[in-house]
Amino acid sequence: MSMPRDPVILLSYVNTLLRDRYPSLTELCKAECVEEAELKAALDAIQYEYDEALNKFV
Repeated sequence: MSMPRDPVILLSYVNTLLRDRYPSLTELCKAECVEEAELKAALDAIQYEYDEALNKFV
């Protein structure tokens, strides 16, 4: 499955993957073949940033 394009749905999707499958954003991006910078930029557009300590976008 490809990543959702809607930023709010993307946020939910990515945080779920981080919670359930991946120990870090880097691992998620490698496994899902997604550019980390692009993912961060898409979620930054709706004012969410990756929190490494929590392993989720907040």
